Amino acid sequence: MPYLLGIDNGGTMTKAAIFTLDGREVVTAARETPVQSPQEGCFERDMLDMWNTTAMCIRQALEKAGISGIEIAAIGCTGHGKGLYLWGKDDQPSYHAIASTDHRAADIIRRWNADGTLDAASKLALQPIIDCQPVALLAWLKEHQPDVLSQVRWIFEAKDYIRFMLTGEARAEVTDYSGTGLMNLNTQSFDKELLSLFGLESLMDCLPPLCLSYDVAGHINAKAAKLTGLCEGTPVCGGMFDIDACAVAMDVTRSEQLCTITGTWSINEYPSNAPVRSDTSTHNSLFCIPGVYLIEESSPTSAGNLEWFLQNFMKTEKERAKKEGRSFYDEINQLVDQLSPADSNVLFMPFLYGSNTDPALPAGFFGLSGSHSAPHMLRAIYEGVAFSHLWHIEKLLSFRTPPTAVRMAGGAVNSSVWVQMFADIINMPIETVATKELGAKGCAMAAAIAAGIYTDYQDAADAMVTISSTIYPRREYAEIYRKKYQCYKELLNRLTK
Repeated sequence: MPYLLGIDNGGTMTKAAIFTLDGREVVTAARETPVQSPQEGCFERDMLDMWNTTAMCIRQALEKAGISGIEIAAIGCTGHGKGLYLWGKDDQPSYHAIASTDHRAADIIRRWNADGTLDAASKLALQPIIDCQPVALLAWLKEHQPDVLSQVRWIFEAKDYIRFMLTGEARAEVTDYSGTGLMNLNTQSFDKELLSLFGLESLMDCLPPLCLSYDVAGHINAKAAKLTGLCEGTPVCGGMFDIDACAVAMDVTRSEQLCTITGTWSINEYPSNAPVRSDTSTHNSLFCIPGVYLIEESSPTSAGNLEWFLQNFMKTEKERAKKEGRSFYDEINQLVDQLSPADSNVLFMPFLYGSNTDPALPAGFFGLSGSHSAPHMLRAIYEGVAFSHLWHIEKLLSFRTPPTAVRMAGGAVNSSVWVQMFADIINMPIETVATKELGAKGCAMAAAIAAGIYTDYQDAADAMVTISSTIYPRREYAEIYRKKYQCYKELLNRLTK
């Protein structure tokens, strides 16, 4: 029986998942991809270590599934957007990979905003330019480390770098590169005029040839086959930006739908036949369906905030639970659920990695007193993340009518307590799907189309996607959360001024 392989290189984890043709997740192998912070605001990772980690996950997934590489029909890659992965003329990385949470280029963005560069660029890019996009990071390198750029052969995004390591062929898949600030979304191509606005026109030839998500963008080469256990010659499709992959894996392909994704980033999006007016958080990008745009409201304000808190303040409890064979996350959910929404007025602003408005806005707990304890702080984090998502969703709904339900993916979906809270706070039904690794599944669906197994994404979704649950908002909490959300927005406005 043939299988599909999806590879997902996220903000902190690398995963390889194997799926049957009807969408059943057979196995997943995952490893942490360490991120270093050499100085405040800078987040980097080792590119070769990331590739070796990916190869190990692939080999482990094949072993866990008890299959050989020859049984994999096709492969798709996905990963976090933004950030920067540079490959050199010496066939080695030109620099450390820069993560999507990096803010080293914040001063450049402020300068471009003041001198009108961003206004001019937005007419071509159809999106705001932010400090973690490749265009800003390349400008920072040109200013601070110009020798790096002189050695660059290819400018990659995360998943395009991994695909290059699998195949040896450089391609720029459109969903990812449409969010880089380097592409003219009117012409849907790289644009020397746009690059010239940023002083980067000399890098035009470093942008790989464009391809679609379901194009065959290469085949497993001998070196990658030996390292991963895959079969040389297996087709690898273009793949897609992880926000597209999650949407596809939730069967969100039509304009009346809307989904939210909880990870390091708060992603809130819907497909559209036309772009919308963009601002500091509203992005247009090209969706994986040709001719369709993805309208996105996002900020790095989601579930990553909880992981930071647990790692820094509950590490001992986490290690003890693991040692004793208990589910630490079940215990966290119980701590949160023991308080009702009315039991705590503590607010958390989930801005550890950036905010909805200004990257320099501080995170913090507000309203703490001596009577509060860990459950109050944990509930405040859960609520604060949901409030941030709602802030983005409200902006999206200014362009369109509300959906009948919001489809939800990401780390928070593993917590029924958190999903219920999202339904209560957004005040709409939440639908989840019967797959844990949605990003990997979405790019595996693209691989199935590339291999000729399915004709398009709707055909693939009909065969591979199942809605597993619908969670309805509890009306008795609507007014409580409305008042809390108003306090959240007022505090956000005060902090922004």
